[in-house]
Amino acid sequence: MGAVCEFEKEKLIIGVIYSDTEVFNRVMEILVSEFGECDLVSEEFSFSKEYSTYYDDELGGEGMRRIYSFKELVAPDRQAEIKIRTNEIEKQFSVGENRKINLDPGFISHGRLLLATTKKTGFRIALSDGIYTELTLFYARGRWNKLPWTYRDYQSERVQKFLTKVRKIYLEQRKELILDK
Repeated sequence: MGAVCEFEKEKLIIGVIYSDTEVFNRVMEILVSEFGECDLVSEEFSFSKEYSTYYDDELGGEGMRRIYSFKELVAPDRQAEIKIRTNEIEKQFSVGENRKINLDPGFISHGRLLLATTKKTGFRIALSDGIYTELTLFYARGRWNKLPWTYRDYQSERVQKFLTKVRKIYLEQRKELILDK
């Protein structure tokens, strides 16, 4: 019989889509105050022009995308709690029913990227409190591999290069944790 043990901590990332730079800056201050400093930030790119205009009406303009990696490692069983908090932040900056920023937290381990969501579908796994997770990408044979439901931006070379850098930082942090034990 296997022994129950603590989950190994993982790398928190948050994907951000926004059109209003002022809202974006205020939200980033909140995220950093709650989750700690970032150790890597992706380049900014137009989600609207490269992938989809899905968020443009709600955001009130062209959706810009960045992904942030947070320095402090986090237990993966906090994924639902973190998604609930990012939803609260989205709501805080909403105007009526329209979000002004979209926040998608996820976790990177040595072998996968999980993203949290409130959207229920067959390939998502219930966590708690109406929050689901999905395996978005898995890392094998030296590269990220997509699944049929992987979002188009996460399939891109640009995002996968960024995630590889985040994974490398994570592996170094993980090695330090193991050596400290």
